[in-house]
Amino acid sequence: MAAQSSPSRPRTARRRKHFSLAEANNSLPLVSRVVRDIAEHHRAAVEMQVRLESAITSKQMAEFRNNLESSLERMQEYVDELTKLGVELKDPETGLVDFPGMHQGREVYLCWRLGEEKVEHWHELHAGFSKRQPASLLEEGGL
Repeated sequence: MAAQSSPSRPRTARRRKHFSLAEANNSLPLVSRVVRDIAEHHRAAVEMQVRLESAITSKQMAEFRNNLESSLERMQEYVDELTKLGVELKDPETGLVDFPGMHQGREVYLCWRLGEEKVEHWHELHAGFSKRQPASLLEEGGL
């Protein structure tokens, strides 16, 4: 008699973590280290791409290609680590990340960039970096 398989259960969408401003700032020691590593591997990958394009010998091409792939793989591991933390990478070159947060009962992004001391800005989901506003205007509570 064949074993019966259980009916597949519908997958429930994972709820996205929302950070308070304090939680985002408390996570910065780890997040900043990960983002710094991403930016370094991004720079290395760009450099290897330039070298690959100007390689003369097949030996050089293989070496540069291996180094490029290694940098990209390592960078992806760091991006995956950020994702597990609930943080979204927006720009690997500048180290720009967004923390999902809440403002007046709706979802927004708390915005931070490598080199900034703390999370001091937020913006609407579709507004982007250029439209970020000071955290002093953030109303994390409900309506």
